[in-house]
Amino acid sequence: MFTPNSLSIALLMMITSAVCWGSWANTFKGVKNYRFELFYWDYAVGIFLISLVLALTMGSTGNDASSFLNNVHSADTSNIVWTLVGGAIFNLANLLLVAAIDMAGLAIAFPVSIGIALVVGVISSYAIQLKGNAPLLAAGVVCAVIAVVLDGKAYGSLASAGRSVSKKSIVTCIVSGVLMGLWAPFVTHAMTKGNTLGPYSVAVFLTLGALLSCSIWNVYFMKKPLVGEPVNFSGYFRGPASGHVLGILGGVIWGTGMVFNLVAASFTGVAISYAIGQSAPMVAALWGVLAWKEFKGAGSKAYVYLFLMFVFYCLAIALVARANG
Repeated sequence: MFTPNSLSIALLMMITSAVCWGSWANTFKGVKNYRFELFYWDYAVGIFLISLVLALTMGSTGNDASSFLNNVHSADTSNIVWTLVGGAIFNLANLLLVAAIDMAGLAIAFPVSIGIALVVGVISSYAIQLKGNAPLLAAGVVCAVIAVVLDGKAYGSLASAGRSVSKKSIVTCIVSGVLMGLWAPFVTHAMTKGNTLGPYSVAVFLTLGALLSCSIWNVYFMKKPLVGEPVNFSGYFRGPASGHVLGILGGVIWGTGMVFNLVAASFTGVAISYAIGQSAPMVAALWGVLAWKEFKGAGSKAYVYLFLMFVFYCLAIALVARANG
């Protein structure tokens, strides 16, 4: 399988990963009058297809034990199950994230949700394995919490500009963030215990778990939506062609980021790859502020909160990376 043979290639893959993770949601923002519950079916197909394509190409450059199909054949079945479960948990978290983007916008939903995921991930990982510099980890968690609070304050300031502010959207972000911080241990187990899965195999089964779980999570949200009236599958088939194309494209962008992050981690280590990947919310926030004008007319106070949010989020990532380095 292909793995980076130099730091520059690994770094390029990690930066690409962060850009992909922070940019895929633009495809949803670009769809007009199309419910996120319907958009998400194409997105889920897209993340699985690109993971499979990359596994059968980049992940199958040789016929040694590490190549995709050989790795799947030799891996413990339990590790495949762990990864599928991780994919199902991720999918529920991501569905809630898309719902939050629909309600609050990119600049709010991403930093709040992924900021909380960073806190939950650090605390749960340290509880399972007492590894890393505890004071630095604690400082990183505090900075992440401050960043989330500042982003919430920025969102609240929209009310003074006559814009609607939804408490439900913040609660949705919080629940998404908690779940987003809980799926990674399942994948870590599959990559470190027994006959392990390689990065390409993990991506395939993670996204397969996400796709299969849509029959539970997405069907539920179609019947009991967080916003608007219930929708049914007939709406999917009547949906615009652009909605289907953008849904699959969004999945391809996210899935590419996932594969690149996992593969880069095999060279740099998980701590560095994770830290750079977690800068994705900063990319998403920039899209929301600069491209989609989500804070237009909000006043200078909102932009001060956003700037401070960027500062504290960057500090959180740097401290977590240093603590695990």
